[in-house]
Amino acid sequence: MSRPVLVLNGPNLGRLGSREPDVYGATSYAGLVESCRSLGEELGFDVEVRETNDEGELIRWLHEAADGKIPVVINPGAFTHYSYGMRDAAAQRTAPLIEVHISNPYAREEFRHTSVIAAVATGTVAGFGIGSYRLALRALADEISA
Repeated sequence: MSRPVLVLNGPNLGRLGSREPDVYGATSYAGLVESCRSLGEELGFDVEVRETNDEGELIRWLHEAADGKIPVVINPGAFTHYSYGMRDAAAQRTAPLIEVHISNPYAREEFRHTSVIAAVATGTVAGFGIGSYRLALRALADEISA
């Protein structure tokens, strides 16, 4: 039986493939979804990938994960840097939560150097393009089996 895992994506991630390909790569959002589901299956996960531009919806998904003890991989997008509501929802986690970023925030604008999520996450993976999600799912598998 597969373990449920949520891969949550914040604002603008549904535009992957067309949004700043020099920063975020050429892989489409559909490609990201397929990559996460495929690797998840290999790792024994039933991966559900979600994307929203709505902060409240992302917070509700974090509550759902906490209530269901569901592990999470989350790319909060721009919410990473200022959403204290999201930080507080992530702090309620009852299973591992891995923060992920496609680009390396520390190699970008200074405002991106701060994550309000990192302090309450199990860990953070950043800077490896779409591969950041694959690394995060593998880290999640390691956390769960430990």
